[in-house]
Amino acid sequence: MAKAPEQPALFDLSPQPRRLNDHGQRVVAWFSCGATSAIATKLAIARWGDRVEVVRIRLGREHADNDRFAADCSAWFGKPILDIRSHRYDDHFEVAVGERYINGPDGAKCSAILKRAVREAFQSFDDIQVFGFDADEEVSQNRARDFRLHHPEIMLVTPLLDEGLGKADCLAMVERAGIEIPAMYRLGFGNNNCVGCWKGGMGYWNKIRRDFPEVFAEAALVERSIGRSAIRTKADGQVFLDTLDPARGRFEDEPKISCGPTCFTAESKITGEAA
Repeated sequence: MAKAPEQPALFDLSPQPRRLNDHGQRVVAWFSCGATSAIATKLAIARWGDRVEVVRIRLGREHADNDRFAADCSAWFGKPILDIRSHRYDDHFEVAVGERYINGPDGAKCSAILKRAVREAFQSFDDIQVFGFDADEEVSQNRARDFRLHHPEIMLVTPLLDEGLGKADCLAMVERAGIEIPAMYRLGFGNNNCVGCWKGGMGYWNKIRRDFPEVFAEAALVERSIGRSAIRTKADGQVFLDTLDPARGRFEDEPKISCGPTCFTAESKITGEAA
């Protein structure tokens, strides 16, 4: 017997993302010392000017060069950057020890505690919030979509998606502005948040072993102290860092920096020139 087709719901009761309602309120641009957040912030300032408040959530294990990059970007923005941080833990290693948890299917607790909780404490319901979701690939665009669905209370603006800008575009735009890209990018890492990110794979951690041996050693001790590892595979189960084969994993050492027509169009909005 054929199965009857499902009837559409009469009412969709799921939360709906908020539409942009611009009535002169505060615009918060979240700056994370990455190229994408820098360009998203610059585009927000080009659009909203003095209404933009640039905010950086400081993390205890960032590369020291991030402060130099933030200062250079602040001068480029023509605005100060407000630093806020968690008062519960200093860094992601402390989170792992304090919570006895590193990561899992729902991600790492350090992101929720050191970033999301701090952001939620700062934000206001009426804020327009600018995030640097980029247009590199479907995964990044899906992250923006999921963020809207899971945080329907946020009035989200995504300038990079609107302009079709990827991470490589943003890196090139930062360099053309005369700003040296952050040290972690120059070392070949794909992000510029914590040094020794718990979400990294084998190749990532072996690169940390080479570039930051003291961070690798401390992370290995943290794992053993709580009996949990950052890396798991179906074949091996938990793979503790102090047992990780230095030859395992693959990691490209250089970030690709290129720029297409989309970033030149966006730059015209920043400079006020015709596209």
